[in-house]
This record gives sequence, structure tokens and C-alpha cells, in this order.
Amino acid sequence: MSRPPEPRGQDHRCHLPAGRAAGGPYAVDVTPRTAGWEFSGLRVLDLPPDGWHDFDTGDSEWIVLPLSGSGTVAVGGRTFRLIGRESVFTGVTDFVYAPRDAHVSLATRGGGRFALTGARCDRRLPARYQPASAVTVELRGSGRYSRQVNNFAAAGAFECDKLIAVEVLTPGGNWSSFPPHKHDEDRPGESRLEEIYYYEIAGDDGLGYQRVAPSGNGRNTDLVAEVRDGDIVLVPDGWHGPSVAAPGHDMYYLNVMAGPGVDRAWRICDHPDHAGVRDIWDGRPVDPRLPLYTAPDSRRDQA
Repeated sequence: MSRPPEPRGQDHRCHLPAGRAAGGPYAVDVTPRTAGWEFSGLRVLDLPPDGWHDFDTGDSEWIVLPLSGSGTVAVGGRTFRLIGRESVFTGVTDFVYAPRDAHVSLATRGGGRFALTGARCDRRLPARYQPASAVTVELRGSGRYSRQVNNFAAAGAFECDKLIAVEVLTPGGNWSSFPPHKHDEDRPGESRLEEIYYYEIAGDDGLGYQRVAPSGNGRNTDLVAEVRDGDIVLVPDGWHGPSVAAPGHDMYYLNVMAGPGVDRAWRICDHPDHAGVRDIWDGRPVDPRLPLYTAPDSRRDQA
């Protein structure tokens, strides 16, 4: 395999260490305006016991996703109970979809940390609750390339207008987002999508690494970032991957994507120098540490 393009750059616009993207009540507040693009957004909100937060969805659709804790979401004249989870490393969670042009009230009795994944959109879909049992847990790769993907709002898994969002869990020492791939052009086999990575790293002083290499499109993003708990990486364009988890520290990242295409689809192009790694996976076992967990039985869910 050939080496990545040299020199390896540091596009500081695209790596936001924990705290740098904070705004107002949010520990993370990435908007299309602050990211310098058109569609994708992410907020992360910490609420204390008996805390609450109200917001208007505006011109965007949003998913309220518990990272830890539980709560209730009131939207569109309905109130949905979120069972939630202890942490992103312990279980799949349920979530609530809130449409554009709506008012949302989020409340929690025991406290929690909530991700609000958003995308500017055109259609106004109904508010909905999705139980954790309906989330598909997928294992990708093999050996040290193995990772787990919780496809909670993947294209084809849950209906949104523009928003695509998934969770990825990479055991310590493994590579994910590999082979490097891109989705920065609208063409056959590829869709143009802006992407946000939000990281949580297990264990004290945990870390990982994220590579984004120039593809010749857009900003020509060039980044090698050491990522830690609460960091953000923006991917407006470019070959992104690998995402590397340090040994002994499982890595979680939340991917939020959206783009201008009429067809809401995740179509990617693998880097030609590394695409052959997919052939290595065939017939080889997945890392035995995976899955870290599976979706719960439907009988445990409550709306």
C-alpha cells in the first residue's frame, strides 16, 4: 500500500478539541454556519438531575439521542419517554425524532448527556419514537479492522429527510473508518455528504487518532488529529480514515451526515490504494470482543 500524501497537514478548522465547540447551554454546538457548510449540525447537552431544556427546531430536523441517562421529550403535542442507557459503551439506546418547525422540551429526572443530531431539511415529517430494539447492530471488518456500527438513523434504517446518523464502536487497538473513503462528490456511486465525528474514549487519559487526507475537492482538507473524549472532527471533504483506537481504550464516535442530494443515501468511494483491504476480511473472524453489546429484546421497550 502506498503512503498517504505528504506533507501531513493540520487543518485546525476541522479539529475542535473538547470545549472549543461549546456555545450557550451546549457542550458542543456545531451549526452549518460555524462549520462553514450547508446542512449538518450537532449539539451535545449535559443536564443535571431534574434538569430540562427547550429549543426550537427551526429549519432543521433533529434526533434526540441519549448518550447517558434517560428522560422525556415533548414535541408536536406528544410526550415520549426515553429509556436511554448508562453510557455509549454499555448499550443501544432509543431516541426521538423531532421535525423542522417544531418546539421541543427535553427533561430528565436523573440527569443525562444528550446528543442532538440535526440537518437542514425541506420536508416536515412526523415526530416519532424509535425503540432500541429496532436499531440494527452491524459488525464490519475482521481482526484488527473490526468495529461495531449502531445504525440508528442510517439511510434505509430510519426515515429522515436529509439526516443520516450512526454510532461506531472500535475496540482498543483496532482501526475503523478503513479503508479510507470519501463522499464529497455527487456522481454515480458517490453522494456528497458533510460529516461530523464526535468522540468518547473509554478509560482515563484515553485517546485515538483520526486522518483526513486531501481528495482534490472542496477545501482539500488535510488533518492528522489526536482525538480525546469530547473532541469533534469536521469532514467537509477528503479521504477520511483510519480512525485508530489506542490499545486499552475503546473508542466511540457519533457520525452525523447530510447533503444536498434529493436521494438520501450513503454512497462512498474507497481510496484506490487501500480498497483491497476489504478482500482480506472475507472468511476471517471478527474481533471476539465484538459486539460490545446488542440491541435489547423488543419486550423490554416502552414508548
